[in-house]
Amino acid sequence: MIIVIPAYQPDEKLLRLLRELKEQTGYTVVVVNDGSAAHCAPVFEEAETLATVLHHEVNRGKGAAMKTAFAYIAENFDAAEGIVTADADGQHLVSDIIRVARAQAESPEDLIMGTRRFTGDVPWKSRAGNSITRFVFAISTGVRVYDTQTGLRAFSVARAREMCALKGDRYDYEINQLLHCTRNHIHIAEVTIETVYIGENESSHFHVWRDSFRIYKILLSYVATSVFCFLFEYFMTLGLNVLLGLPFLAGVRAFSLSIARALHADFTLPTLIARISSATLNYNLNKKAVFHSKNKTSALRYTLVAVVVYGLYWGLLYIARYMLGWQQLWLIMLPAQLITYPVNFWLQRKFVFAKSRTK
Repeated sequence: MIIVIPAYQPDEKLLRLLRELKEQTGYTVVVVNDGSAAHCAPVFEEAETLATVLHHEVNRGKGAAMKTAFAYIAENFDAAEGIVTADADGQHLVSDIIRVARAQAESPEDLIMGTRRFTGDVPWKSRAGNSITRFVFAISTGVRVYDTQTGLRAFSVARAREMCALKGDRYDYEINQLLHCTRNHIHIAEVTIETVYIGENESSHFHVWRDSFRIYKILLSYVATSVFCFLFEYFMTLGLNVLLGLPFLAGVRAFSLSIARALHADFTLPTLIARISSATLNYNLNKKAVFHSKNKTSALRYTLVAVVVYGLYWGLLYIARYMLGWQQLWLIMLPAQLITYPVNFWLQRKFVFAKSRTK
């Protein structure tokens, strides 16, 4: 078992952890000095007597430090061994590191998470931050992970190169790791560990606003593309309704009215044209900017989903206008979009841009 510890500006707590690991286990330990200041040199000098220490000349971030360790391990250790990542600030107990390591040995194909339950005297920002992230992660992936921000994780050395290829060099790397597992059907298993906070967690280098944005930007990207495409479709629908009223489009208006009479809905043609246009835009934006998908069948899958979701959307408009008597198209489009949005998101994540199951 190899323990990876990214360290930025560490103190005696790192050395205490290394001594306890040496005394209580036979694990190999790899520490990464992530560009710490000169005053930390004595800490790393002693650490080199207890572990392998790799160095970054400048601070590159927690994610980059872990990837440096993973690349080193992939080159020097057997693929059947396990990797456990732990923090350098004294908040992961050796007993919990051992429990996570044992769980990894029992389930080498899984990503093992050392999950805190946030009992006792926990800083408010840590409790609130994890609750928000847990909620956002669940609605954006459909996977429930109680402690999305834990740094105590484990997986096999066979996945080391795979983990090196993930995006993110700072705290966003850890959420990208979880997203990678959900997209590739890698099971995430949780092991309950002690919740340890020293003081007000002042040793943490997590920047609340900057690093929170990095964590949430995947979901925010989807929301941004969806809002943009919704506005595009919304105003295009209204614009087409106006255009169909112009004299030189009398033939098109007649064709539209014939469709309307057949379907008993006078909004069909404008909404259909607008939906096809916005769906094409939405597909390309989500494929490239949100899901980063290379799925060769995603276009066909998206088309099937678009038909299903448009059918639901059209049905909601029909009910609102012809059964409930709401006549303002600009108004009834809003609740219809709000209802179909989560359905569309879930289908895109689970079906359109899903990757094949990892063996």
